[in-house]
Amino acid sequence: MADAISLTFPDGSVRAYDAGMTGRDVAESISKSLAKKAVAISLNGELRDLSDPVQDGAIEIVTRDDARALELIRHDAAHVMAEAVQELYPGTQVTIGPVIENGFYYDFKREMPFTPDDLPVIEKKMREIIQRNKPFSKEIWSRDKARDVFSEKGETYKVELLDAIPEDQDVKIYAQGDWFDLCRGPHMASTGQVGNAFKLMKVAGAYWRGDSDNEMLTRIYGTAWHDQKELDAYLHMLEEAEKRDHRRLGREMDLFHFQEEGPGVVFWHAKGWRMFQALLAYMRRRLEGEYDEVNAPQVLDNSLWQTSGHWGWYRENMFAVACADEDAEDKRVFALKPMNCPGHVQIFKHGLKSYRDLPIRLAEFGNVHRYEPSGALHGLMRVRGFTQDDAHVFCTEDQLEAEILKINDLMMSVYADFGFDEVLVKLATRPEKRVGTDAMWDHAEDILRRALSRMEAESGGRIKAGINEGEGTFYGPKFEYTLKDAIGREWQCGTTQVDFNLPERFGAFYIDRDSEKKQPVMIHRAIVGSLERFLGILIESHAGHFPLWFAPLQVVVATITQDADEYGEQVAQRLRDAGLQVATDFRNEKINYKVREHSHAKVPVILVCGRREAEEGTVNVRRLGSRDQESRTLEDITAALAVEATPPDIARKRAYLENMPRFA
Repeated sequence: MADAISLTFPDGSVRAYDAGMTGRDVAESISKSLAKKAVAISLNGELRDLSDPVQDGAIEIVTRDDARALELIRHDAAHVMAEAVQELYPGTQVTIGPVIENGFYYDFKREMPFTPDDLPVIEKKMREIIQRNKPFSKEIWSRDKARDVFSEKGETYKVELLDAIPEDQDVKIYAQGDWFDLCRGPHMASTGQVGNAFKLMKVAGAYWRGDSDNEMLTRIYGTAWHDQKELDAYLHMLEEAEKRDHRRLGREMDLFHFQEEGPGVVFWHAKGWRMFQALLAYMRRRLEGEYDEVNAPQVLDNSLWQTSGHWGWYRENMFAVACADEDAEDKRVFALKPMNCPGHVQIFKHGLKSYRDLPIRLAEFGNVHRYEPSGALHGLMRVRGFTQDDAHVFCTEDQLEAEILKINDLMMSVYADFGFDEVLVKLATRPEKRVGTDAMWDHAEDILRRALSRMEAESGGRIKAGINEGEGTFYGPKFEYTLKDAIGREWQCGTTQVDFNLPERFGAFYIDRDSEKKQPVMIHRAIVGSLERFLGILIESHAGHFPLWFAPLQVVVATITQDADEYGEQVAQRLRDAGLQVATDFRNEKINYKVREHSHAKVPVILVCGRREAEEGTVNVRRLGSRDQESRTLEDITAALAVEATPPDIARKRAYLENMPRFA
């Protein structure tokens, strides 16, 4: 066949086609029904318009129900929104409208900024445009033509965007009926394929190109999905997320607060600090016998950070400090540590190490500080000062894979104790900006790939593996552990990072079998990452309904009448003696009011005592989230709650000891 091209299909079959055939032509050659359902093609892994000519390579016909089509649905919805806005509000300029996680947005320049009241009107017009089902068509314009057309339309922002397009790239114009925009594409076949499973969510201010020196625009956010079921599920998740917002629950449960004088740092209240310490104590127990806990200085001379590479690679995220007294003798520049690793290398280097000493595992619950822009701060989730459950393992290359697997076992056990059974582990490979040789990176990535394959195979389905191309740290590849919470959101928490670089920079070594100096491999490891952030995740995942062992206040003893106050105090003391966190409520208020108030504060167990309970030595038990009540003897409920309040790691240890064989 003259001027033929060869296409490979997902089933492995190879077919020849005439040159110049489009993706739509290929779909029609397979079946008319497939062509009707098609919205795009994937050619050698790249999404392309159906109208694009195809070349030699691997091809897939992408239909609307394909997961890859979701980005196209959202992209097209953004264009439909922009058309709707300009139809409704002539003179409004459109700027940029990208797809983002879970949706899309468009920035507009309008003399009168949009408000939430405008959204239903715009949505209605969008549905009209979708109903018109106008085809998307693509044209390549000269730069001069595009500049003239957009200038004549008064689209000054489009002219600026046009000037930013590299000279070696085409100027693409996508039209839907009479409306058109400058766009890289691709798009689906027509506006009708957007469907009606979309919703405009909110309006916000946004500086042009994110620069506060530029004009303020109005940004309209929207979301779009394959179908109404997906949209409803997403909206329900957002409702749940709002109810579970850790900042709101933090206020209701009296756990912590933030204030302007300390941006990005936490003011822990008594109950919140109790939770923090419970998490810290749990993590310390999990490290017993395996790690040595150390503590490195909070402030170090910047020469150390220059040696580590952080001063050059990470300087914009660091807080530099110096003596405020200009006449001070010591005028050196210091930095608050953004991470613990350089300090741990110094501890490793202190004293001669032999290969027999390895692996050496150093752990620190180190308080670190990193500069985050004020606009990025978000409660416990994004702070400037936080505590890492950080550790560094110094080992030989032969020990590396075994150590990585050992770390993984610990991580998965910790996550299970906190209710996270589904974990995504991604290998983040070499970034463009990095240190070390390609051979070093090849070696490290090969070890991690092999370990990841084994971890997934041996996890019993708990671990799903993936690759995060180019997202490794500047000094080495890493595993990223992502947890799924109770409402399906994903949170990246733990990391395991291989580092052949930092020990070399600091001249760290051990003496090998041949009495030669040899550089150790360094593994950076964090399980929950930031303790503050992990607590925020737990608050939202559990919606404040913590298991008894982790609740900051486990029991409230509330009395019905003053006659029962003395007995109520006896109940509270009995529970305290059993190790429970207990408060009393002997106020002169109705019992229903007390129960409602403590339930709102998410207290797991409320024990109600009246005259009858005092006479019988019982309590009335009410559980958070349940309308049921039951009467239990004080002895019985104390024993039951003491068992329930035992942290899972301690419970396992007790069970193990109880089941150990006895020797005479």
